[in-house]
Amino acid sequence: MVGVSDGPAGFQAIREANLGIVLRTIRQTAPCSRAVVAASTGLTKATVSSLVADLIDRGLVCETGLVTERRVGRPGMLLTIDGSTLVAIGLEVNVDYIAVSAVDLLEREVLSRHVEFDASSAGPEACAARLREVLLEVAADPLLRDRPLVGASTAVPALIDAPAGTVTNAPNLGWRDFPLRERLTALLAGSPLEGLPLLVDNDANLGAVAEYRGGHLARTLDLVYLTGEVGIGAGVLMNGELLRGASGFAGEVGHIPLLGNGPLCACGRRGCLESLAGMDTILRRAVPELVPEGPVRGSGLGELVAETARRAEAGDAAALAALRTAGTWLGRAVATLVNLLNPSAVVLGGYFVPLAPWLLPPCRAAAAAHSFAPDGGGCRIEPSALGLSAAARGGAMALIDALDTGALPLPPATAA
Repeated sequence: MVGVSDGPAGFQAIREANLGIVLRTIRQTAPCSRAVVAASTGLTKATVSSLVADLIDRGLVCETGLVTERRVGRPGMLLTIDGSTLVAIGLEVNVDYIAVSAVDLLEREVLSRHVEFDASSAGPEACAARLREVLLEVAADPLLRDRPLVGASTAVPALIDAPAGTVTNAPNLGWRDFPLRERLTALLAGSPLEGLPLLVDNDANLGAVAEYRGGHLARTLDLVYLTGEVGIGAGVLMNGELLRGASGFAGEVGHIPLLGNGPLCACGRRGCLESLAGMDTILRRAVPELVPEGPVRGSGLGELVAETARRAEAGDAAALAALRTAGTWLGRAVATLVNLLNPSAVVLGGYFVPLAPWLLPPCRAAAAAHSFAPDGGGCRIEPSALGLSAAARGGAMALIDALDTGALPLPPATAA
């Protein structure tokens, strides 16, 4: 319970904080009664009743129709989060697509889209303009257009200054020091989405959020999510919280040097994990005659991955060797993570998923061989079940979490 402060502004701030406390309590204990909320928060029953009425007016909470067990007095209606009103939108930019996921307050996916787009060739300004178009199109979709938006989040495979919303360095996109949130805010000015709260974060971080909150290993407190795109990044959860590091740049596992005089990486160094097990390297070894000169980018990337899987399924020696080698390097990187962090699970995402039947056996073997702890520290290595929308979905979920924890303001009451 938040303490007392003088003046109307102080009172309103206290009320908003208490609304957030009640909202979080209902999410954690639903379906629950007002009496349970009061007991859990330390607020009086009268205060809880007033706050619950406010949350219902704002479209955040609803009564289930069920009642508490009758004891003394009138039975109370049970409360739960209202999943029929607000939604949050998550976007993900990658070298060959923009993914979209919208979730409701119960974090159920309402809408999902995959838009082919060559972001690496388009450049940051054109990409920001395309993100604006996609966001407006999605917000106008019949599934969303009558539902208030919590906000929009954008995931980028890059070093991100998350508080500022700036893409510091995205080597596979060719972006440096691009103020993405600032540009999107300006581009949405004058549109129906003007003033919408916007977040920008690293794709691996948001993929980890999605896995923790809605993946098949949900609520695994110590979990690492490895992106499987042209680049390789890691979203690291320790005790259920994202590990960001001193400057917010933790998780760049793709640029751990593993081979002293190895192949050139997009970051300009040699022998990084990304240069040994990233999609560009896998495809050049698995389907060499289909890969054009220069970096593998654009809308054909998914088709090349699918062809690699087809050839591996058919027993093609080149495809199998490429996947075995990449899986082994991935396993060595996982062993490094196990030795440093001892996670309970490592989840392979993105384009690693369709290739998982051939990547996982050598990956697991190398991780076990190079982990100091016996049995790989008990770490499971599994493919994601969320597909290419994981980071977008995680971004939308992060907005719901920001609403719950007070990092975003609660929406006003709906008009009568």
